[in-house]
Formats: sequence, structure tokens, C-alpha cells
Amino acid sequence: MTSVLVVGYDPQAIPGIDGTALREALDAELARFGDHGIDAAMTLLVLDGSAERTLVTSLAERRWDVVVIGAGIRRTEQLLPLFEQTLNLVHRHAPRAAIAFNTNGGDSVEAARRHL
Repeated sequence: MTSVLVVGYDPQAIPGIDGTALREALDAELARFGDHGIDAAMTLLVLDGSAERTLVTSLAERRWDVVVIGAGIRRTEQLLPLFEQTLNLVHRHAPRAAIAFNTNGGDSVEAARRHL
């Protein structure tokens, strides 16, 4: 079975938004992978020094076919260092995985399928 890791920014760490509602939407998107016969997992990062350890642990869990990096990490100027770190860690720890980018939390399946 194909495997996809979705990497995003933890909605609970975003001030001024309903992190619970956003997390529910991300979980629904993760469940949608199963509808396409894709085994998927999600790793949520925060900008507190734990991102590298969290991501490396997830990347080591199995051989990922695709790693989807979420728009929240890429589109937020303050998170540019986290985006660069994420790309480099994926490149280093999952060199055989394709890297995909979603445009929002609701199209991660389509982003991954472009590389499967």
C-alpha cells in the first residue's frame, strides 16, 4: 500500500483561530486518503524547538512514498525557517519520497496523488 506523510503546522499553535475546528478538518482530510487506498499519517509541527525531533521521528516510522508539506508552513512568512528546515529534513531522512505541496488543508490527497 502506498504511504503518505502530511506535514503541517499545528493549528492549536495559531493565535486567533479555532484550532479545534481546523484540526477536525485536517483529520477529515487524513481520513479521505483511505478512500483512495492510501495509508496516510499526519505530523504537526510548532515553532518551539521541537520541530526537528518531531519530524525526524515521523520520517523514520516507515518508507514514505510521498511527503506533503502543508501550505500553512509554506505561506506564512514568519515560518520560512521552519519550511526550509522541513524541506531539508525530508530530503535527508526520506530521500526516496516525492515531495508534494497542497494549497490548503483540503487538497492533500490530490497533492499526493500527483506523485503516485
